[in-house]
Amino acid sequence: MIPALRPTLQAFSHFLRMPSLSRSVAALLTGAIALLLIVNVGVFVMLQRTRDFNEQVDRGQRIRLAANEVMALSLDAETGQRGFLLTGRPEYLEPYSRSVARLPEKLAELTELTAGDPDLAQRVERLDTLSEQGIDVIDRTIVLGRMGRRDDAVQMIRDGAGKRIMDQMRAETAAVDEIQATRLQFGTRQTEWAAAMTVLVNGLAGLLILGLAGVSGWLIRRYVLELQEAREALDRMNAGLESKVRDRTFELTRANEEIQRFAYIVSHDLRAPLVNVMGFTSELEQAGKVIDQAIAAAGKDRKVDPAAIAAVREDLPEAIGFIRASTEKMDRLINAILKLSREGRRNLVPEPLDVTAMVRGVADSVRHQTEASASEIVIEPLPDIESDRLSMEQVLGNLIDNAVKYLDPARPGRIVVSGRETGDGWVLYRIADNGRGISDRDHERVFELFRRSGKQDRAGEGLGLAFVRNSVRRLGGDVTVESELGKGSTFTLKFPKRLVLADVGDHG
Repeated sequence: MIPALRPTLQAFSHFLRMPSLSRSVAALLTGAIALLLIVNVGVFVMLQRTRDFNEQVDRGQRIRLAANEVMALSLDAETGQRGFLLTGRPEYLEPYSRSVARLPEKLAELTELTAGDPDLAQRVERLDTLSEQGIDVIDRTIVLGRMGRRDDAVQMIRDGAGKRIMDQMRAETAAVDEIQATRLQFGTRQTEWAAAMTVLVNGLAGLLILGLAGVSGWLIRRYVLELQEAREALDRMNAGLESKVRDRTFELTRANEEIQRFAYIVSHDLRAPLVNVMGFTSELEQAGKVIDQAIAAAGKDRKVDPAAIAAVREDLPEAIGFIRASTEKMDRLINAILKLSREGRRNLVPEPLDVTAMVRGVADSVRHQTEASASEIVIEPLPDIESDRLSMEQVLGNLIDNAVKYLDPARPGRIVVSGRETGDGWVLYRIADNGRGISDRDHERVFELFRRSGKQDRAGEGLGLAFVRNSVRRLGGDVTVESELGKGSTFTLKFPKRLVLADVGDHG
């Protein structure tokens, strides 16, 4: 077992020593998972404390209610005694009889609730003894009254034995109430402190997780951009060298497949902690509601610190909303990277294409947008080619959709799709519009990942034109743009008349 484990340990040691993007991303993912565990433990502890506090409050309320009911039943018994002695009518003994029947049950309940409690058990035992003594005094006066000796019974009441017993019972009941109120106050303070600390820890953890997610996205973006720049430099160095182009293109394709696989793996690994963040955000929201209910219940008996109320009802929902918005944005970016990765791994299938019919189909799909903005799409006769249908549809669809999206509402929109054969085995297609245009300094940047030009008032993640360039190059072609800000843009696509997979390095 040890010899088999040695190569794995050596490879892991080498991985830790060598600076690389993979190590950075792995470290960031490890940090994110650790933060999620901290948040999870914090939420679990807070939920346990909240549950224990709620159980303590419920038990305390039941103890106070049972003690007060014992006191009330004793008073009812005394009331029935006095009504009978004053009137001599047996029906006045009904409160007495009802109280005598229920007192043992309530005293047993109170004894069970306070069992093992050193502060309350003795007082409840004393209350039980006093209750028996009080009922005994009442029983003796009732017996005297039934024997016709009401004067003796009244004299027994005037002696004050019953009153002393009732005063002692009131004192014991008040002591039970005071002990429970003190415990509730102490528990409320502890819960408020725990809630504030939970909000603080969760807020800091959320910010750190967002920071880690942002750094991970930046590292991936930098790596993709560096690879893209290296690929462009390699294309320029090998221009005109046919044999060398094939060799270099094959190497480039392998590197591109590697980055596509890497992007897919990284995006998949980022999604796992992201899903956990979303899930635990919902857990935090539920925990906040539980805390709010506990504070609301505590507020019935005492004044709750306004800062704690604000933290639970304002600060916590605001932090959760911020975390949720950021994770949703991260999810959209991961989906965009996965889409780019999947397209890069798809096998190309060349076939004869009627490009004019294909563009008309794309135009029909956006007709509701052009009709709504009083715009038109003019499609001139286009030369046919032999290429991958899905890639061509996606490229032309992206460019026409972009042209419609960025038309200038100040003037009627016009998009013209034209094309021609160059005579040397290449075909050119142009998509020209009179839209908002692109600034000179952004002509190249719009093809980069996550880069967008001009006013950001349209939905998107900055992946469309990067996807177009990547797809065009997989088809052995190129794409360029000519544009003037405020006047419109013209995208030019250059494809080989016939796609040969060996020429573009697609080895499937």
